[in-house]
Amino acid sequence: MTGPINRLTALMALACAALLCAGVTVQAEDTNQNSRGTRASQTQGQVDQQRQDADRKARPEIEKQRKEAQQEAEKTVDNDALAAIQQTHKAIDAIAANKTDQALAAIEQATGKINILLARNPSTALIPVSVNVDVIDIAPHDTTAIQNLSKDATKAVEQKNFPFARTLLHELMSEIRLRTYDLPLATYPTALQQAARLLDQKKTQEASSVLLTALNTLFIEEKVTPLPLVEAREEVNEAQAQAQKDKNKAQQLLELAKNHVQRSKLLGYAPDDPEYMVLDDQISQLEKQLNGGGDVMAKFSNVKERLTAF
Repeated sequence: MTGPINRLTALMALACAALLCAGVTVQAEDTNQNSRGTRASQTQGQVDQQRQDADRKARPEIEKQRKEAQQEAEKTVDNDALAAIQQTHKAIDAIAANKTDQALAAIEQATGKINILLARNPSTALIPVSVNVDVIDIAPHDTTAIQNLSKDATKAVEQKNFPFARTLLHELMSEIRLRTYDLPLATYPTALQQAARLLDQKKTQEASSVLLTALNTLFIEEKVTPLPLVEAREEVNEAQAQAQKDKNKAQQLLELAKNHVQRSKLLGYAPDDPEYMVLDDQISQLEKQLNGGGDVMAKFSNVKERLTAF
């Protein structure tokens, strides 16, 4: 399941009516503004970090899922591909320092790593070099608020107000996002060869541009796990634990699970997938069976498996 949503930081510009101060005064004001901006940025970063730390403590199951995704993704990173990227950075630094011999040596090292990759993965087009897993949870919990945001975003797109639409879509994210950066074996070796040739021709600026372009065109893959579905699974887990102790509590937890599933759909995570209807029906049947008594453990397991697979 994927849910690519572009991010946008909304910016507001204030226009000055006239410039009345001397150059020295203006420079001082600019310095103060930069200082305030730096402090504001640092403060915001600290607040965000504190919020993330608090969120991890409050919802350990989310942090557990994130760590598991991070650990699994890191297993796919290829050390030779990573070394090729690192040598490319060294080549760029050497060119900037007018050390052409060192740049050529770094390119040669990178090319050697690429040749190993090509020999080992003749049919593989993309090799992972880096991964990043983030928890992004800024969407409203209220379904009415989600629907209103969705309508506003749709209207903004219809009006081709794409910056505003991206801002609204950003507010509809509740997910664990895995981003993988891949080295493209089809084009990267060519870039290294071209850069080496340009260096031989004393065209250092062009060589550096080629290498920078190669680094900036790494292929990015994204995979998202909707947090509402993770939370629904946790509610079902807890309902199963309460089933024999407190049926009313178990019923409440199952109702919360249904709400999480509905929220995932409203947030646009594969909203047309028929699995949503199947999950809603199965949780409803589980609620009925719980009221009727009997063994419902198999039903609990089935619902959890479906949530995990989804």
